Amino acid sequence: MQIIAFVTALFFAHLAHADQVTAALDKNVVSENEIVQLTIRTDFTNTGNGPDLSALKRDFEILSRSQNSQFSFNLGTNQALNFWVVTLMPKAVGNFQIPPIKVGEKASDPLYLEVKPAQQMTDRNGNPLVMLKFHASTLEPYVQQQVLLTLELYTAVPLQNPSMSNPNHPNLLTERLIDDQMRYEDIDGTSYQVITREYVAFPQRSGTIELNNQSIEAIVNTRNGTRKINIKSLPITLNALPIPASYGNSNWLPTDAVAVRSMVSNTVSNPRIGDTLIWEIDITAQGVLGEQLPTLNFASTRAYKLYPTSPTYETNKSINGVSGHEAMRIEIVPTQAGPLELPIVEVTYWDPISRSIKTARANAQVIDIAPLPNGAVDSNNTQQQSTETTHTPNNGSTEIPPQSTSVAPISLAKPKAKSAPIPEGTEEPTDLNVVLTPNNESGSSWKVILATLMLGFGVAGIGAWLWMRRKANSRTNPKGEVPTLEEFAPLTSGNEDAAYQQLLHSCRDNDLSTLRLRLLEWARHRWGDNAIRGVDDIKRLSNSPHLTQLLMEAELVMYSSSASSQWHGDALADALEEYVTGQPKPSQASQLKTLYPNF
Repeated sequence: MQIIAFVTALFFAHLAHADQVTAALDKNVVSENEIVQLTIRTDFTNTGNGPDLSALKRDFEILSRSQNSQFSFNLGTNQALNFWVVTLMPKAVGNFQIPPIKVGEKASDPLYLEVKPAQQMTDRNGNPLVMLKFHASTLEPYVQQQVLLTLELYTAVPLQNPSMSNPNHPNLLTERLIDDQMRYEDIDGTSYQVITREYVAFPQRSGTIELNNQSIEAIVNTRNGTRKINIKSLPITLNALPIPASYGNSNWLPTDAVAVRSMVSNTVSNPRIGDTLIWEIDITAQGVLGEQLPTLNFASTRAYKLYPTSPTYETNKSINGVSGHEAMRIEIVPTQAGPLELPIVEVTYWDPISRSIKTARANAQVIDIAPLPNGAVDSNNTQQQSTETTHTPNNGSTEIPPQSTSVAPISLAKPKAKSAPIPEGTEEPTDLNVVLTPNNESGSSWKVILATLMLGFGVAGIGAWLWMRRKANSRTNPKGEVPTLEEFAPLTSGNEDAAYQQLLHSCRDNDLSTLRLRLLEWARHRWGDNAIRGVDDIKRLSNSPHLTQLLMEAELVMYSSSASSQWHGDALADALEEYVTGQPKPSQASQLKTLYPNF
């Protein structure tokens, strides 16, 4: 009888440990956005690929999954226990059934979960722990006018794995501005950390633009456990206005600030007719892209000829939005002596604040143009030019078609000629052929003789003047060649590295007076004398937009009245180091550690 009882006990013990799957929840009632954990247990070894969780994906987000195994020995039998812990997030509010979870050939019993609407998480002062604010700089922008969109995240607790949405709309061109800004702010006794993210947007069509409420998802730790939050902001509605009918300008430019600069620089100390001058035009506008700025065209006149180059555009970003910059460079060749007056540079734009048309203007300084050497001008041409000037206003402003491309107006190398050079503006003398006709009137014969003698003396004088000029030219420059750059300005530094260190020293010391010489010295070592004639060649050969911009800024300050106190060369020195070494220097923003690297 004892043997039978022992066998019976073993049989029932085997039934008690039959293969089965057990599932359990850590809580049966949760709030919206609250995490729940599902534990699955098996007591057999053949679990295949583990539990099949595909049935949960309809009503839950599977956030994580972990596994643990245990083995036990009892009365000569082996038992394997496997545990899976699955972290779930309900997708909606309501009553849900967790269907049977199948592991291998076995399945668990179904479970039930109630999800209640979540209450806003608040601190002891009754203030929300997380807030998201969304606002725009203007709600009624014009088409293509800049709109600043700002997202402000207020947090009183640490956030884990935050993910914030980005504002977008098909009729809105949106771009993020600078890096996120952080500050601290106290509101009703609660200390918040505020993360600000700025966007710039340009409406592309007039009409209503609905920007949905922005949201942030994150995980926070509370007294009641870990929760996933989803905070939403209020939506924004923009009413984009069309281009006003009163704006007759073909180039639409909505901005409230435009600055125009027009300046002429001399390539020689005392410019004459035929010399080359440089006309520089800079246009800067707030709240617009560089490509939105207008392209200006100027026509040549009888007083000068213009040879423009292609303008350059750039866009700068700041916390206040974007600003566009356009730079134009035009070569001028004067064709008349006297005051050189260039056209007024005008940029018409629409002021969205005052809702009116405005114009920004700039005048270039007047340059006195000297006549050609020796003042050799044909009297008939002088009389004709005087007549044209009398009937033409503004110093001979009759326009001729503008030149489409930039050419070299005048070459510094003079051609070698076998005969003596003839002064510009003077016709080449020809052989005089005097024919005397007999006249019966004896009283006029002495007049013919006198005229013949005067012509002879004139020819002899012209020949003597040409001989003396040829002799003077041969003494000055026997070969008629222009000195090379090496002969005119020999290098003072031994190698490129020495010239480079001298250049950095000038930049660090803000020494603008020696900057140009040190730049050309270093560039001639680097690219050779044949490739460098000025700072413009450095901009072209370096092919660095950032370095070119800093060189242009330095050149602008060179011509100002307070150059020594306005220019700081640290930025240019950093740009030169980046270009020479090929290693970018870390900015101040990149050296700061962000609080949320995944944000």
